Amino acid sequence: MSHDWSALERDLRRQLPVKSVLSRRQELFSYDCDGLTLERHCPPLAVLPETTEQVAVALRLCHQHNVPFVARGSGTGLSGGALVDEQALLVVTSRMRRVLQVDLDNHCVTVQPGVINSWVTRAVAGEGFYYAPDPSSQVVCSIGGNVAENSGGVHCLKYGVTSNHVLGLEVVLPDGTVTTLAGSLAEVPELDLRGAFIGSEGTLGIATAITLRLLRAPDCVNVLLADFSTMEAAGEAVRAVTAAGLLPSGMEIMDNVTINAVNDFFGYDEYPRDAAAVLLIELDGQKEEVQASAVQAERLCQVAGARGLRRAEDPTECAVLWKGRKSAFSAVGKITPTYYVQDGVVPRSSLPAVLTAIERLSREHGLPVANVFHAGDGNLHPLILYSASEPKVESRVKALGAAILQECLAVGGSISGEHGIGADKRCYLDWMFAPDDLETMALLRRAFDPDQRANPGKVLPTPKTCGESARRSVTLPSGVDLF
Repeated sequence: MSHDWSALERDLRRQLPVKSVLSRRQELFSYDCDGLTLERHCPPLAVLPETTEQVAVALRLCHQHNVPFVARGSGTGLSGGALVDEQALLVVTSRMRRVLQVDLDNHCVTVQPGVINSWVTRAVAGEGFYYAPDPSSQVVCSIGGNVAENSGGVHCLKYGVTSNHVLGLEVVLPDGTVTTLAGSLAEVPELDLRGAFIGSEGTLGIATAITLRLLRAPDCVNVLLADFSTMEAAGEAVRAVTAAGLLPSGMEIMDNVTINAVNDFFGYDEYPRDAAAVLLIELDGQKEEVQASAVQAERLCQVAGARGLRRAEDPTECAVLWKGRKSAFSAVGKITPTYYVQDGVVPRSSLPAVLTAIERLSREHGLPVANVFHAGDGNLHPLILYSASEPKVESRVKALGAAILQECLAVGGSISGEHGIGADKRCYLDWMFAPDDLETMALLRRAFDPDQRANPGKVLPTPKTCGESARRSVTLPSGVDLF
């Protein structure tokens, strides 16, 4: 479908601040991809609103001109969700960075979508509070993007993902209508449209104000670092700790490739270079409970085969042990020109078998893989390392990524834990869901967006994006046409 971009741009410039509308090619190149760099598509036009009303104006004009739109936050997503791979207006929320209300009496804060994740904790830390979801990119990723992808993080094992910490949303629907989903209460007597919106990857509208749950900072935190001679032994330690009834706030594993990349990145050896894997375990709560749990966790790691153990109790020392894990993706970027991150999930008991399968697939496809992952909830992040200058390498990279996800599904896992489906995995969704499931998702999407203008072509497979097989995967009841 062709669109009159000049008419849309004219109306946007009439109704929005001049500097909020971008149309020059050199201005738009910054938005040609998100954190997934395999595909690049420069948007034809972008707006950078600062208020809910400005977002509503942009979407009302899209509705009037029948132009699709794509929402974008900080652009750190890893599934192509903020990619304009079909001609659409890009709505960038990065200028919406105000903390709107802090309500410590009710343990909540309301922010605009462009507020950076780590800023939320910074705003309330002096009062003894913090915001629990902490993706590795938390110093650059935005809350709006976290909501769109239902992001997790290091502490999601104990505290849950973004959906467990969002109380209410102000949302601009695809026709420009402003509405609210839930509010500041944890439970409300209505359909959970808030829950439906979180993780919808920009396909239902744009969140412009987000009320977040705050937690009291724990009394005590200990971090354990255990290193192992085999990945299987590290996996056994994870199994043993959870089987014993301990509930760490986080458990993370890095393999040898990642360990050495991090050490090189730092310029000193924070982790033992010869270890096949290191396991980080964080325990928090009351001091006596934490210390007793730490002793038990150390013993379980030793029984599983840990070669060495370190325990940090001082906040600065704890941060040092976590620094390598938080820097892992950046560190791997120093040793390879490009990499492709996958995001499968497996039951904890299947970790050793799936990691062995990933090693085999890496050899078969001739591409090295670095593994760093949320071990506590089985959320794998294999990083496929490659050089984009190598002929036809991207098809091999995608094939290896797909094969890894098939291994995850074979053991009862999922194709995504927190990075979303986006453009990257939309053609794999019918591996996991039956046609009836996909039809239900499509019906919900149409309830919010009857004209399919919000982030078109993302998440659900369509014939245009995935070939004719997708039409068999998503067929709606008579009289309803998804495509």
